[in-house]
Amino acid sequence: MPGSGSQRPLVVHIGREELVVRRWYEALSIANDTLIALWFIAGSIMFFSSAWTTTGTWCFLLGSVELLIRPVIRLTRLVHVRRIRAAGGPSTQPAESSTDF
Repeated sequence: MPGSGSQRPLVVHIGREELVVRRWYEALSIANDTLIALWFIAGSIMFFSSAWTTTGTWCFLLGSVELLIRPVIRLTRLVHVRRIRAAGGPSTQPAESSTDF
């Protein structure tokens, strides 16, 4: 993707190892999808007990809010790519691909 080299990766040092995140929007999207799954799994398990029904309902609500966050992440990425291309690259719109999240 043109212009993506201008983003500096996030580097987190963990002991003698390091975690490098180069594709921020994809990593954010994956983290969001993982949280959605965890909220809905927790909520489903909590519905097996009537004592946990209210907490399970809150987990479902959190999962639903994160489902709303997913298109916001995609829109933010699309706007960011357009801004980068407008500043220094060709003026064509970025194409959607299977790697869009």
